Amino acid sequence: MPVIAVTGHLDLAPATSRAVRTALDALLDPYPAAELTGVSCLAPGADTLFADAVLARGGRLVAVLPGPGHPGPGATAAERAAFDRLRAAAHRVVALPAPELGPAAYVAANEHLLLLADRLVAVWDGGPGNGPGGTADMVAAARAAGLPVDVLWPPGSTRTGRRAP
Repeated sequence: MPVIAVTGHLDLAPATSRAVRTALDALLDPYPAAELTGVSCLAPGADTLFADAVLARGGRLVAVLPGPGHPGPGATAAERAAFDRLRAAAHRVVALPAPELGPAAYVAANEHLLLLADRLVAVWDGGPGNGPGGTADMVAAARAAGLPVDVLWPPGSTRTGRRAP
């Protein structure tokens, strides 16, 4: 049973979100629903799009939460609603014990994702990232661990520049 984890940008422009969802659907298409497990931190943007794509196919979702305050105080009402919906739909929820959200919590969550995964999907523009726990850091860790990495960044994709919650 393939276990596919996700990492990616939080600040996808609306048109990019639609293009990424189409690309995710195509990437997941070869996997029979009964054999598909997706692993996500349920963050806004790429994580949420991936989790929705896995569930829409009938796959199983494992949520790895970096800490008890996830998705964070800066999350919008829509982001919180999506998080709550996906957490409720998850087959399993792994809540890590970080006392507060920050780089160390995100690094720990990424490490846990990689321990569970056979493959990583990165919704990533290829940029240097925001340091430990970010998308670029996760891609580098997956590659160092020998995991296959599928980078999705459809032509014309853009980011909004909004900071993560």
